[in-house]
Amino acid sequence: MAPLTDRPKPTGLIRLWRAFGNTAKGYIGAFREEAAFRQELALCVLLFPVGLWLGQDGIERALLVGPLFVILIVELLNSAIEATVDRIGLERHALSGLAKDIGSAAVFTSFALLVTVWALLLWERFV
Repeated sequence: MAPLTDRPKPTGLIRLWRAFGNTAKGYIGAFREEAAFRQELALCVLLFPVGLWLGQDGIERALLVGPLFVILIVELLNSAIEATVDRIGLERHALSGLAKDIGSAAVFTSFALLVTVWALLLWERFV
């Protein structure tokens, strides 16, 4: 199968270094441009140590802090979808709205996962 471009792609440590740079730009861009990401990151900074403290063993700790990472991942993907839709065009279109609404629903679902896991693990301990 022939390559899609004639441009040589970096490999090895050069590829890893560039990938790390792109990752850093993604985090910085999300933090700078997305209020929702900043708010969710603040929530994670608060709840992460609480989850580690409340968990009685490694599995419980992982279950309590895992959904926090899921929220950040889903928000990053949602922000990427929104940026792509906005890049394509700012005019209103049903499919553009649907794409953004589905991304928002994914973020909400990740919060539902967080609440469900915390409630299931902590219910008997505190009620």
